[in-house]
Amino acid sequence: MGKTFDQLDEPLTAFLAAQRVFFVATAPLARDGHVNLSPKGHDALRVLGPREVAYLDLVGSGVETIAHARENGRITLLFCAFEGPPKLVRLHGRATVVEPSDPEFAALAAHFPQHPGTRSIIRVALERISDSCGFGVPRYRFEGERTQLFDSAVRKGRDGLIEYQRRNNAQSLDGLPGLRGLP
Repeated sequence: MGKTFDQLDEPLTAFLAAQRVFFVATAPLARDGHVNLSPKGHDALRVLGPREVAYLDLVGSGVETIAHARENGRITLLFCAFEGPPKLVRLHGRATVVEPSDPEFAALAAHFPQHPGTRSIIRVALERISDSCGFGVPRYRFEGERTQLFDSAVRKGRDGLIEYQRRNNAQSLDGLPGLRGLP
């Protein structure tokens, strides 16, 4: 039977830190808008407090999470135990987008490894923390991180990344505003 928690305690924090991948879900307010579900990896999550987490948002072909967070803030993060005992943890909350041009970016970025292609940090104020059994999740073994995302960012260089983001990250699939702090 699943439980809800008032805050992230040590066992929950350790569980989150041990997961190599997690999933982020957001949606626009429009009924016909596209629901977004994205996998995240690369040691991108940090617990900032008992009711706050943040993760690195790396350059990608879309900007749905940023656009949805700006429009309505709703977000859910899902963590699945693919190794060890079965378990799922869901973090429901309100997301805030912090771009490199924002004053608080440097302080938040200090919590993470530096990665080429970091476009923002998504900060989440947690409203509901819950777990469940995870019995239906198969077992998988971690073999290693993929390097293509970082390799591509290095190849593009700073100017190439900015141009890529202007083309691909200015608005969401539904036309909502995306990145705003591009030079």
